[in-house]
Amino acid sequence: MLERVITTPDNYEPFLLSQGIKFNNLLFVSGQGGAGDDGKIVDGGFRAQGEQAFVNLRRVLEAGGSSLDDVIKVTIFVTDIGNFKEVVKLRRKFFSEPYPADTIAEVKALYDPKVQIEIEAIAAIRTAGSK
Repeated sequence: MLERVITTPDNYEPFLLSQGIKFNNLLFVSGQGGAGDDGKIVDGGFRAQGEQAFVNLRRVLEAGGSSLDDVIKVTIFVTDIGNFKEVVKLRRKFFSEPYPADTIAEVKALYDPKVQIEIEAIAAIRTAGSK
């Protein structure tokens, strides 16, 4: 059975998609960009957007009963692969060993011309007492 994960705020509601979907002990998280709680892309360039995208990712994971430590697979889309070193720094800040499987891909554009990074993930949902 599929269960929708809802966050507050849910900037994606107008677009008819779920922030995340639970299926058994897995959580599938929709791409998270660098939008603040007001739905606007944060100022400060790639690093600021990346940090906000990870904050948004963490919010959805936690709302779904998971965490950054439980991410199995992450896909990071960037509009400029020249930011690859910054992506590695962000991964180091927000993930720890064992690091999740990862794909980093440069794309022509994301959902808004201002968006420079978007992160989607698949994570485990831990049951009480499991590691």
